[in-house]
Amino acid sequence: QVQLVESGGALVQPGGSLRLSCAASGNILRFNAVGWYRQAPGNQRELVASITTGGSTNYAASVKGRFTISRDNAKNTVYLQMNSLKFEDTAVYYCKAVLVLIGTYDYWGQGTQVTVSS
Repeated sequence: QVQLVESGGALVQPGGSLRLSCAASGNILRFNAVGWYRQAPGNQRELVASITTGGSTNYAASVKGRFTISRDNAKNTVYLQMNSLKFEDTAVYYCKAVLVLIGTYDYWGQGTQVTVSS
């Protein structure tokens, strides 16, 4: 019923930019929050940025000032604009949507690979 599809991952040069997309099935506003996570080999999955239904955003300290999360309600899509990319940004990036009903439900996308290399 709920499906998230990430896209936009690519190989980029250090200092370059990339825009990731997370397309949700159905109304994106049904979710209490949507976040971007990333996982590099040997590391745990970490939160990169999140946005709530009300539009409040939060960023990891490592990406603050470089990344921007945004939402297009008409397209049911959440974006992650990544600027000034560094080697350490290399990871698989995942989209997660949180839906709070009687309980809390998490939905994950399949991930998209971002590689920063010279």
